[in-house]
Amino acid sequence: VQLQASGGGLVQAGGSLRLSCAASEPIFSNYHMGWFRQAPGQEREFVAAIKWRDSNTNYAESVKGRFTVSRDNAKNTVHLQMNGLKPEDTAVYYCSLRRLDRAHPFSSFESLYNDWGQGTQVTVSS
Repeated sequence: VQLQASGGGLVQAGGSLRLSCAASEPIFSNYHMGWFRQAPGQEREFVAAIKWRDSNTNYAESVKGRFTVSRDNAKNTVHLQMNGLKPEDTAVYYCSLRRLDRAHPFSSFESLYNDWGQGTQVTVSS
């Protein structure tokens, strides 16, 4: 599966951006779609994930209440709505796909995700 991320850009602190990630193939119901980010000089970290079956979601503590992950089943697309952006949210954001053959709990470990998009830059100015 190829993942194409889009929607990054430059925004002032307190502003909003909406990232999208389109998959080249239909997403099976047991799969999870995730968002990770990597700031300069730092390791990639988990941001959010969504279960394709029931749209159940999971968030990193640092983005809870500000970010919302959602899916569009008809378009094989996942979105990340980011509100109340802070300078510390500046990073390259990656979407990812976790392939599962059965229902499974969420995971924030990037090693468990199988496919990755190319990343989109989000820059938040103070």
